[in-house]
Amino acid sequence: MYKQMEPILVKKEKNLVELVEPVETDKISLIMRQTNYTEEETVKKLLEFENNEIKVIKNYMGITEKKDVVKSINQEIYKQLRYKLDSSIRSYNKEQQEKLLEEINKNK
Repeated sequence: MYKQMEPILVKKEKNLVELVEPVETDKISLIMRQTNYTEEETVKKLLEFENNEIKVIKNYMGITEKKDVVKSINQEIYKQLRYKLDSSIRSYNKEQQEKLLEEINKNK
């Protein structure tokens, strides 16, 4: 959407917020409040980061995406074990909750 509008934004020297949809003005104002970007810089950054205001603000603050790096095979094994145990205990607790509710409803 913005990729088609980009040449229009560069040619005209009007208020950039007027050239963008109302929903996008919220994103622009949010970014401008959280950063020191001007309207023009904000629109360019939104285009660069595929209209994701969170990525624009994180880029401004220097926050990078964390990547899960497995340091060893043992770490991956224990990670998988924890995940399996966590999911099994969640399902067990859910079943017990449902049984308890059934018993309560029967005894009413």
